[in-house]
Amino acid sequence: MNNKRFSRSINVFHEREAPEQGNLVGYGILIDALNLKVPLPNKLSLISEKHKKYSVDGWNVYTVKHQPQDTLYNHLVFALKYEGINLLFFKKLFDQLDQTAIEEWIKKEPLSIYTRKIWFLYEWLMLKLLSVDDLKEGNYVPLVDEKLQYVSPVSINSSRHRIKNNLPGTVDFCPLVFKTPKLEKYIEANLTEKTNAAIKKVHKDILLRTSAFLLLKDSKASFTIEGESPSHSRAVRWSQAIGQAGSKQLTKDELLRLQHIVIGDSRFVKIGYRTEGGFIGEHDLKTGEPILEHISARWQNLDTLMNGLLNTAKLLETNNFHPVLTAAKIAFGFVFIHPFEDGNGRIHRYLIHHLLSVMKYTPQGMVFPVSAAILEKIEDYKNVLQNYSHPLLDFIEWRKTKDNNVEVLNDTIDYYRYFDATLPSEFLFDCVEYTISKIIPDEVSYLQKYDRMKIWLDDHFQMPDKTVALLIRFLEQNNGSLSNRAREKEFVSLNNDEIKTIEKTYKELMMEQ
Repeated sequence: MNNKRFSRSINVFHEREAPEQGNLVGYGILIDALNLKVPLPNKLSLISEKHKKYSVDGWNVYTVKHQPQDTLYNHLVFALKYEGINLLFFKKLFDQLDQTAIEEWIKKEPLSIYTRKIWFLYEWLMLKLLSVDDLKEGNYVPLVDEKLQYVSPVSINSSRHRIKNNLPGTVDFCPLVFKTPKLEKYIEANLTEKTNAAIKKVHKDILLRTSAFLLLKDSKASFTIEGESPSHSRAVRWSQAIGQAGSKQLTKDELLRLQHIVIGDSRFVKIGYRTEGGFIGEHDLKTGEPILEHISARWQNLDTLMNGLLNTAKLLETNNFHPVLTAAKIAFGFVFIHPFEDGNGRIHRYLIHHLLSVMKYTPQGMVFPVSAAILEKIEDYKNVLQNYSHPLLDFIEWRKTKDNNVEVLNDTIDYYRYFDATLPSEFLFDCVEYTISKIIPDEVSYLQKYDRMKIWLDDHFQMPDKTVALLIRFLEQNNGSLSNRAREKEFVSLNNDEIKTIEKTYKELMMEQ
């Protein structure tokens, strides 16, 4: 493998059209040439002869001066220098690469930054040492380039490699996030300060009621996303659980408690981690054959993956990694793993609430209605999930079980712990921004208008609160007009002139901007 040549000029690569003809380099060419069971990165690297460096959708184009020598080592150096760290790639590479090749690289260039990074990654990922002595000299260098990817604010020095380990995670769970203009813009905007500034202007009573309404709204939205229509009591029970987000430590027992609340009647659903395969999709109506959208992690790997996820969540919280990036990595990692037989989607969204709250990103006493925002952006949400799940279907070997479930036949654990969390992070920031700029202001505005309408009705008709609520609901349902049914039944005591006045006032106070 060390003597293999990789150079290849392309126009199209794996159905992805290049912006121009050029030489494929870095991760892309290595994945293809070595037949690694790894999805292609969202960005591929191309060497152009036009002496112009630029980025377009799916591609980074470099000039001929960036062309690496056509060896495995030099393509790895190019990838580390320009494409960031891809843990899944390195794990799959190391699984089939003779460790003596790496030992030779180290002995040849022991102080090279990129040799040391490869050396560290091998021992960190494979959990075994190479036959190489510890370094005795050389400056400490960060493992992850913070110009390319988001790093842990706290690094751990590895004296053996003279490397600062700034990976934002543990060996059992470490998704990475690339820096993008969109994410940088959101982080610089400091959305949490924008929220705090906005709610300071709102009366405390309105704010408390807004928070209560948003909790219930989010609970109902979370069930709707799963295609369920819960009873009011079940929706209220889950909204109460969401309201406690951030107050309890995130542990396996806490996740089981949440699953109990989500499921309610557990007679037909096994509580706890799965002890069989799992998938998302449909069944063929005639044969019962699974039609797959997503294959869950093997149940045999769940303890390792979930311990890794929980430990990484604690690490990121302790090290003050960005709260939204933390929530995206942990919550989407959870739903990709799919540890439970049922309830995964709602708990996945609860984890977003929990982490934003415990890391003090959301205002005290308020929960962002993330599920409500997701429901508004449901197609984008599905695209994010599919962007992860669909490419993996090509690398997971499975067979149908007698009960039309799936049994995974190959080792898949790395796909669930070393994924690219960039798109989930961008999506979650979109939802947070939509919540702050749209959902919360709209709810505050509605309650303020409602109160003005209630005061007016009380002044003119001395209506009790229950009757006011019913009247406003009827008016909302009929675009500001009282239906004939309501006129003849619940509000038969009102005459036509009174109804016209009520309708006019409703439109002035609650419908006009």
